[in-house]
Amino acid sequence: MTFKKYNKVAVGGTFDKFHQGHRLLIKKAFQIGDHVLIGVTSDEFGGIKGEIEPCNVRMSNLNLVLKNRSNYILSRLEEPYGITIDDESIDAIVVSPETEPTAFKINQIRREKGMKPLDIITISMVLADDGKPISSTRIRRGEINKVGTLIKR
Repeated sequence: MTFKKYNKVAVGGTFDKFHQGHRLLIKKAFQIGDHVLIGVTSDEFGGIKGEIEPCNVRMSNLNLVLKNRSNYILSRLEEPYGITIDDESIDAIVVSPETEPTAFKINQIRREKGMKPLDIITISMVLADDGKPISSTRIRRGEINKVGTLIKR
């Protein structure tokens, strides 16, 4: 499936326990976007998910993963929408099925402000060996590792 190339693409998340699902999300954003805006949930906002790595650690990890790229900007997300509801130069947003409802809400807010809605690109969840989605929560619980291999107990 080919997507058109966008000038500016947004993607956001907690990016805790950076795993294969996060990799796919980021990879898709770079495939379709000339410039990628990556929002990383702040400690306060991301903390609603439970015990997560500090935001500066998660941002540092992302910078390491993206060390060979220069066409991105990392920023902290203090709430679900970030700059997507104010920046008219953003063309698209890449989401997982889990975060797709937030993208719909972003577009609702953009329309109410008289802005062009974002194209929403939804990627599939990456599945672990047991056929269930890889998630930071499952990694924290010790069920799987970052590539989805089941951890024997």
